Amino acid sequence: MVSLTAPVSRWIGRRLLTRAASSGGVDLSRISVVPKAFKVPFQREGLDPRVRVGARRERPPVSRLMHVFGLNVWLVTGYPEARAVLADTTSYSNDIRPMVASAGSTPVHSIGGLGFTDPPVHTRLRGLLTPEFTKRRLARLQPRIEQIVHHQLDVAQEAGEVSDLVRAFAFPVPFQVICELLGVPLEEREEFRAMGAARFDLSQGGAGLFGAASKSREFLFQVVAEQRAEPGDGLIGALIRDHGDELEDVDLAGLADGVFLGGYETSASMLALGTLVLTQHPEALELARRGGAELDAVVEELLRYLGVVQTAFPRFARYDLELFGHEVRRGDVVLVSLSGANRDERLASGAVRFDPTREPGSHLAFGHGFHRCVGSELARMELRTAFRAIAERFPDVELACSPDDLTFRELSVVYGIESLPVRLRPAQPRSAVDAPSRQQL
Repeated sequence: MVSLTAPVSRWIGRRLLTRAASSGGVDLSRISVVPKAFKVPFQREGLDPRVRVGARRERPPVSRLMHVFGLNVWLVTGYPEARAVLADTTSYSNDIRPMVASAGSTPVHSIGGLGFTDPPVHTRLRGLLTPEFTKRRLARLQPRIEQIVHHQLDVAQEAGEVSDLVRAFAFPVPFQVICELLGVPLEEREEFRAMGAARFDLSQGGAGLFGAASKSREFLFQVVAEQRAEPGDGLIGALIRDHGDELEDVDLAGLADGVFLGGYETSASMLALGTLVLTQHPEALELARRGGAELDAVVEELLRYLGVVQTAFPRFARYDLELFGHEVRRGDVVLVSLSGANRDERLASGAVRFDPTREPGSHLAFGHGFHRCVGSELARMELRTAFRAIAERFPDVELACSPDDLTFRELSVVYGIESLPVRLRPAQPRSAVDAPSRQQL
């Protein structure tokens, strides 16, 4: 195989991008080349964002990432700057449809959901979902989440001396929870699961992303059509019963798609990477075992430190504007690095370090503003339940390989790990001498 030099590869990439831009407009779903500069906010060294992300945050926290298709792409890496952009309801649009002429066999107008919509459509759709994701409404799921968590820990323990916690635990737990929440039939879950990771993989550019998105939307259109005739017990069925006349299939499938994306891959990555961190910090594992406020603090610090959702949905400038000293032109793309902002010293002193005793702050793991993740409380429920269960049942859990042998996702919007081999050592029962008496209890 002929090896191309870096200058030749860059030249070919620019030619392909230019050709895509000149063939009837920008169509992200047809671009398979990812410019080198665009990869910067999605690449890490182990659990840490690349040094270049931190350097950009320091000088200055807003910088031009690249210039393509006649547009500038800006990267925001500072915490206060990121909050300001995410909270801005007037300067930016999230509607990506003008830049996607097609998405496989699914027409562009079918790109639904909350992340790629603007008010008033976004406001209306979010208003339908929000009541289903309040703490009070989600409390009904707690017993089932605990059941799923402990069952999957049984599965992991039964695997033998070394268990891959990604395969046995981190992915099955949120997958089962989100499928039950949506009301996806049991026999269709395996097909649904196969579509997950590809939705965030940037290695094939927009062609890969939107191709995978097209397949999952087609699947969800089918589920919606079936439940129109016979609504199920999950979220899809509830929305049809309560708001069926208000929702077109594209909106309903888009909402279901967003719930699936936000509730499966992201939680799976948090469970896997969070467990990895806990194996390296036994003091945090002990805090998680205690529950209560100490468990909450561990979960919030893991969310901040890991920042598995690496960037927020792209923003498109509605008009020329000034962004912290930079002239942003109408149509320019603004990317907010959530993982970079969460490591900003202005958010937390020593933010590059994991500190489970840190006072929880307003991190950006779930975004900020009116596009903030609607399923954040469900994610917290899963993480609290899972990490406490691991700490109680396997207080001496340890990594079964060298950290250098772990394989992380190379280029993905949601950062993750391919496998996590661990040794699960069950907690030893305390002796009668150590056990508290009934009077002490």
